[in-house]
Amino acid sequence: MKRSIIGTIIVASVASAGGYKIPEQSLNGMALGAAYVAHTTGADTAYYNPAGMAFMENKSFLDMGMTLAHLPKIEYNLVEPYSGESKEENILIPYSHYVAPAMGDFRWGMSIVAPGGLTKRWDTAYQKLYAEEFTLKIVELNPSLSYRVNDHFAIAGGLRLIYSEGIVKSDGGDIFDIRRDMEGDALEFGYNLALLYKAQNDINIGVTYRSNVDITEEGPANLYLGEVGEQYDAKVTIPLPAALNVALSKTWNNSFTLEFNYERTYWSTYKALDFEYSEALANPVLVSAFDDPKTRAWRDTNTFRIGATIEMENDITFMLGFSIDETPVNNRYIGFELPDSDAKIFSMGVRYQQTENLSWGIAFLYDSKDINTLQAGEYEDESSVLNYGGSFEGGGAYLTTIGLSYEY
Repeated sequence: MKRSIIGTIIVASVASAGGYKIPEQSLNGMALGAAYVAHTTGADTAYYNPAGMAFMENKSFLDMGMTLAHLPKIEYNLVEPYSGESKEENILIPYSHYVAPAMGDFRWGMSIVAPGGLTKRWDTAYQKLYAEEFTLKIVELNPSLSYRVNDHFAIAGGLRLIYSEGIVKSDGGDIFDIRRDMEGDALEFGYNLALLYKAQNDINIGVTYRSNVDITEEGPANLYLGEVGEQYDAKVTIPLPAALNVALSKTWNNSFTLEFNYERTYWSTYKALDFEYSEALANPVLVSAFDDPKTRAWRDTNTFRIGATIEMENDITFMLGFSIDETPVNNRYIGFELPDSDAKIFSMGVRYQQTENLSWGIAFLYDSKDINTLQAGEYEDESSVLNYGGSFEGGGAYLTTIGLSYEY
């Protein structure tokens, strides 16, 4: 079945930033923890700040690689039999970027990335009732065009073509004999804008904006109560939120660069999860579980990043990053599909310039989630086990990226 529940999957995924984002989409981006907007150097400029393409050397740039995402288990601790833990996950995420030679003051580039998603699965009884499996794949094709206004200032814009597909399953088992089994996909569009100002040879100011994209999914949904199953035509709209990045970089002696990056993500557009059906659900139990709007009331978030790039004399570039990342999730409406919390993110990487045209490297990132303790009576739904309190521990992510760049 298609296009019925992917919106739910999108907001139910755990990635390397608050909510379901994966901002690290290249070797440099991973090593610097996405503190990579004002001072970009390779083909990945096409994604992180396409205005920077205007100041690159007049040749072609190609960058590609693969990220292995390891998601440790999340533990929910209360009392038996309500406690449980999710499965560990290992997922491969490819990326590629290209910047073409200049055409006068114009220049175009292209990125293929996976800006969000991943998966969460639970085997334990009370958690499976809500989230036996939530899996998401998002692929974004992002063509962009820059214009060099003068030797210090450039602007750019691009189109976001987003394809997504996923699976959602829940199974009450022996606790409550109700199930859902859905798959879906979607194709949506958005845009991005960017500017870069070179105040001096060693100071850059970069600003980027990615638009909100409302994803409306339509398709059949299979719902079960006991052994009786019904299929309905369903529709749901979920926002992929807008994000604003403001960054400042400073370079010393053409070898050491610090970048400070502030990101504001406008998650507050996600107010409720509301499925609409072509006909009224016949059973009130199904109405309560799958039709009544579920409040989300997510909050706009701030992320603060700092990255350091050190270019050594032995053709090696060393990079470090650190970020403080807020979660958009309100504990009053938290769920087992996304038990998110605030995080601290640590990253590092190296790149080796093997020849004049070829470089390669490796980067690591650790996303450390804070323990999230729920207070008894805090949860909106008094019938949920989460209303008894408890805590979520573990989770986060370990990301490893191997990348290759070529210039010609």
